[in-house]
Amino acid sequence: MKFIPLFSGSSGNSSYLEVGSTRLLIDAGMTGKAITEALCRISVSPEKLNGILVTHDHVDHTRGVGILSRKYGLPVYANAGTLKAMEPITKELPYSNTRLFQTDEDFYIGSINIFPFKTPHDAAESVGFVFTAGEKKLTYMTDIGCMRENMLNKAAGSNLVFIEANHDIEMLKRGPYPYPLKQRILSDHGHLSNENCGKALVKLYETGVRFAVLGHLSKENNTEYEAYNTVSRVLEEANIPDMRIVVAKRGEITGIFEL
Repeated sequence: MKFIPLFSGSSGNSSYLEVGSTRLLIDAGMTGKAITEALCRISVSPEKLNGILVTHDHVDHTRGVGILSRKYGLPVYANAGTLKAMEPITKELPYSNTRLFQTDEDFYIGSINIFPFKTPHDAAESVGFVFTAGEKKLTYMTDIGCMRENMLNKAAGSNLVFIEANHDIEMLKRGPYPYPLKQRILSDHGHLSNENCGKALVKLYETGVRFAVLGHLSKENNTEYEAYNTVSRVLEEANIPDMRIVVAKRGEITGIFEL
């Protein structure tokens, strides 16, 4: 299993997952051109993708979905709520390219088993994904206002967890955002803070998780330094010295992670 975060942040999100001959894009929140160029940099032809999986309808996750699907004939996998809500962004998708999944029901694409689970975010029907192939397991959950028991259970024992560390709470409170937006971000249906990301990883460590990639950092209310240091401090305070932490890059490929 090969996992490559292409872009991650409040400006746009997209990741690449490969198992054998199965190649998937998770979200396409940058322009089609930017994502195509990123794929070329990792020697992946967009037309060779087996599909685009969509976590939710917000533009920083769907901006390039429509153009990529139409240009390269790519299937788009989404639940009913997301498919309908993202129409103004993606425009009309060819019916032959539409693949509907049910939240909390697994399905296969090629050799990868995919379980979409419900996540708390102010979107139409937002989900995270558990990807399983053989003995390898990767959990992808971003844009989550809080960490719920069902999400911890789904991610338990993952070889890698891609998890949101969106904001530093004090930076957000002092920052330029209007008060209603700050309240939205801080709510249980907003975004996960660095502190709460660390607390979630403490619980996941108990299930065997030893590797986490921190994603979806806010441009205005976070830095790579703050995210890494806060999460590391929370882990240290819980006497966890051996969890590997990587911070995903906003506008460039973070790295290639082989599981």
